[in-house]
Amino acid sequence: MAVSIILFIIIFFVVVVSHEFGHFIVAKKNGIHVVEFFVGMGPTLFSFYKGDTKYSLKLLPIGGACVFEGEDGLQKEKGELSEGAFPNAPVWARFSTVFAGPLFNFLTAYVMAIILVYNCGITLPEVRTVYEGSQAEEAGLMEGDIITKINGKNIHLGEQVTLITQLNTKGESLQVTYLRDGQKYKTVVKPTYDESTQRYYMGIGVGSYLKCNVPQTFQYAFHTMKFYVETTVKSLEMLITGQLSKDDVSGPIGIVKVVDEAYDYSRAYGVLDVALNMMNIALLLSVNLGIMNLLPLPALDGGRLVFLLIEAIRGKPVPAEKEGMVHLAGMMALMVLMVLVFFNDITKFF
Repeated sequence: MAVSIILFIIIFFVVVVSHEFGHFIVAKKNGIHVVEFFVGMGPTLFSFYKGDTKYSLKLLPIGGACVFEGEDGLQKEKGELSEGAFPNAPVWARFSTVFAGPLFNFLTAYVMAIILVYNCGITLPEVRTVYEGSQAEEAGLMEGDIITKINGKNIHLGEQVTLITQLNTKGESLQVTYLRDGQKYKTVVKPTYDESTQRYYMGIGVGSYLKCNVPQTFQYAFHTMKFYVETTVKSLEMLITGQLSKDDVSGPIGIVKVVDEAYDYSRAYGVLDVALNMMNIALLLSVNLGIMNLLPLPALDGGRLVFLLIEAIRGKPVPAEKEGMVHLAGMMALMVLMVLVFFNDITKFF
């Protein structure tokens, strides 16, 4: 477990630093003064100054921040802001600075996807098996068919087909577009319910391995990252609609357990396999952090972007004290949520 904790800390560090570095580098480019760049939360383990910015590492691996001068609006009333303060920058400079955090998470995820696809290849959505008597057989699907669309959605990976069937909890008919000998065909498959697994199946086995060349690596890395984005968005939707419960949500403890399981499984295959499995987890977490921060909620980057858009439309900012109160309330709610997730992890795993 000690090794897994260290691996989790490394993953956390990479994901959070990439996010905060996005804020940092764009802020610097726009001449915005960064007061502090820190990773973690709680008591400071160590810190140092470089130029006019303080760099800190904090105890708890649950976040980080890039703090800009005057971004909370409190100093503005005192008239203590310098020329490089956040409120003094043009609205689109502030917008790009805030948006850069999530953007860098997606860029980091894409780089990780490139490394993973180059080393591991991908699974194509090729039909490998058509089960006898299945609805897929009745619909005319055959081994070797390559699925290109389901219900109008483009399909590039075998995992996409699996996910769509898993999420088809009502057994709705699926409109399938596929290639056979270079010709495009369409059919409709009505999934069959399996009592033993309590889910619907099309009646096919999908997936053929492709070792990607360089152009394919960049292409399928994008599709891989996009698949993680779609999976995360769908998970959020299911959580909001009640299709997922609190037990499906994990905080740091839950993630450490996932890292530990991946490490135990992969270590027998060598260091490279461990590294690739950890990178896969980091890719998912980077996408998650990017999407979560784009949610239009107070205290998150998405909430700040909403206020900046309002300012751009109105031609003047929302009063600093009002925006500050909204973000403060959001931060308090976020801290309460983090505590609840932490205790939920404890009850699940201990």
